[in-house]
Amino acid sequence: MSDLTGKTVVVTGGNSGIGAAIVDAAAAAGANVVIDYVAHPEIAGQMEQQLDAAAGHNEALAVDADVSRVADLQKLCDAAVTEFGRVDVWVNNAGIETRQSVLDTPEADFDRVIAINLKSAFFGTQIAARQFIAQGGPGVVINVTSVHEDWPMPGNSAYAVSKGGMRMLTRNAACELGPKGIRVVGLGPGAVATPINQGTLDDPAKMRSLDAAIPLGRMAQPDEIAKAAVFLASDDAAYMTATTLFVDGGIMMGSLGL
Repeated sequence: MSDLTGKTVVVTGGNSGIGAAIVDAAAAAGANVVIDYVAHPEIAGQMEQQLDAAAGHNEALAVDADVSRVADLQKLCDAAVTEFGRVDVWVNNAGIETRQSVLDTPEADFDRVIAINLKSAFFGTQIAARQFIAQGGPGVVINVTSVHEDWPMPGNSAYAVSKGGMRMLTRNAACELGPKGIRVVGLGPGAVATPINQGTLDDPAKMRSLDAAIPLGRMAQPDEIAKAAVFLASDDAAYMTATTLFVDGGIMMGSLGL
């Protein structure tokens, strides 16, 4: 695994699914980790305690921050700096979906998806970049998007719109921030066995159909996405920016018959 020794990694939505896997993988690679959460504080607290115990020192910090609020994002960054002295990697991972069509999506649901998925990524990038510059050093922002930043998802339109927005945020921010030594990269998972996909996981017929659509024949496990995140965060990916690394088992190409 790539080395993150001495770095501080902030992960939004860090106590569940892909976010929790990234926290674990970053810690295993030697990083201090900041676990953002807005629900289930007991899980975040348990993660913090277990990581600290495994490392034998204070390695993890759980922070209650609603990423749809810019003030809370700033609080998250400030907590990381207070605890560990700096921030080196910021992972915009928090995300939700509502599974509604264009015709059926209420304004409130659309606003919530955009606020948690896209607004938080925009202002998280801004806050992280300002911190990187204040430190006088480089930094990395990872936007956990989805295959649906490129690939339409009928029946889940607000989600797809938010991920498409993250795609352009990644590219635009990378072009602006690259001269300052800041990399901005996307990480695009395909189907992953996480709570957001529990309805599919619990439906054998849906699982058979999904597996058949994926050239590798199965969903990803969260740790497979997390390993890619650690690579992107590390110096092994030092020449990667303004692009998305898709970890999708080939589903996008498979859907095109390629």
